[in-house]
Amino acid sequence: MDKFPLLLEGRPAGELTAEREGLYTWFSARCPLPEGSLWCAWAVGDRGELRLGVLEPEGTQGHIRRRFSGRLTAPLGRLLRGEVRPAGAQQPEPWEPAPAPDRLFQAPWLRRRLTGMQGALLLRVGETRCLALPYDPAKPFPLTTLFCFARIRSIGGAAYAVFAFDGRDRPVF
Repeated sequence: MDKFPLLLEGRPAGELTAEREGLYTWFSARCPLPEGSLWCAWAVGDRGELRLGVLEPEGTQGHIRRRFSGRLTAPLGRLLRGEVRPAGAQQPEPWEPAPAPDRLFQAPWLRRRLTGMQGALLLRVGETRCLALPYDPAKPFPLTTLFCFARIRSIGGAAYAVFAFDGRDRPVF
């Protein structure tokens, strides 16, 4: 079992534990909670974050124990800490325009497929690069060869196919 600090508003407030069990990881978080709001626990790694869920109030403490598969925990990278955030608040993602997405990568096959793509956005999360390409169901799917790695989501009210890549240009779930 590994133990990590659990931060609330940037200050240590409790503890996050992570325990591997076969293909799964159990996360447990416990800390005192301010009154009057719901709070979520997050696992924060060097490559990404994972929302663990809403802390269950018990007196002045909040706690949660959840199990996640390796597929969901792998994008975290090396676990650094836990964080407690307001349940309704979503962190704004600092997407930036990527006018020439082919120049973001070294892999020739990926550069060829991205040449000429318009409207791309880039988000860096640790060593992971997330590339958002405009998505229109009436048009061919962007990066067809990687469709199984894409997440369709809304960014700024527009639909995008979002792909994540590691530092060696390999797709990440």
